[in-house]
Amino acid sequence: MHFMQGLADFATYFGMGLGFMVLYVVLYLYATPHREITLIRGDNLPAAVVLAGALLGFAVPLASALRIASGLLDVAAWAFMALVAQLVAYALVALLLKDFSKRINRGEMAAAVLAAAIHLGVGLINSAAMSF
Repeated sequence: MHFMQGLADFATYFGMGLGFMVLYVVLYLYATPHREITLIRGDNLPAAVVLAGALLGFAVPLASALRIASGLLDVAAWAFMALVAQLVAYALVALLLKDFSKRINRGEMAAAVLAAAIHLGVGLINSAAMSF
């Protein structure tokens, strides 16, 4: 019985985590002016790097939220904070790099690496701050 209860809890939290990842991806793809998936299908490496950085930047604090949360509502609240932090990270990138979306469309790797690093950095700080 103990294993089955643990399995049910695992499935609930894992499913919730995947649900938040899907929500984040949908919102991120909608919020950005460039079409990442189309660019990635066309072998645009910078688009893949930015999207990977954004996903990792969200996944790191989401993983922390799943680890430290005292319940499903707690996970949802921390996931929402991580989502907002990543959207702020994107806004920061757009402020720092004029014509960011056009740079990604043109295949500029330097802009992509900086954006991915900002997303991941914000995610790591967000994750660490959850311990308080």
